[in-house]
Amino acid sequence: QVQVVESGGGLVQAGGSLRLSCAASGRTFSDLAMAWFRQAPGKEREFVAAISWSGSNVYYSDSVKGRFTISRDNAKNMIQLQMNSLKPEDTAVYYCAAKWGNYGRSQYDYSYWGQGTQVTVSS
Repeated sequence: QVQVVESGGGLVQAGGSLRLSCAASGRTFSDLAMAWFRQAPGKEREFVAAISWSGSNVYYSDSVKGRFTISRDNAKNMIQLQMNSLKPEDTAVYYCAAKWGNYGRSQYDYSYWGQGTQVTVSS
């Protein structure tokens, strides 16, 4: 079983930065592909970024490419999402997710989820 816990959300002005962290339990963290999704009020949960088990491959949605950076530290069982140049439309609850094997872009690909952390970007 894998447990996932996010941290680092908050309120920031447009143009600012935030860093989200996600800690995952279990000794097989390095076998997991990890991802961030987000869900704004009244909208579907959407893919933000993903990273392969080794960290050598990263993937982003078009809406965050060039502004967000996903990274992982397998020694610490953690991933991070560095979010720069934030926009009001980035406001959402951000979820960390984990799955065995290759990454996916659909929320239905992921078996393990955190409780979410709120990110609010004011204009």
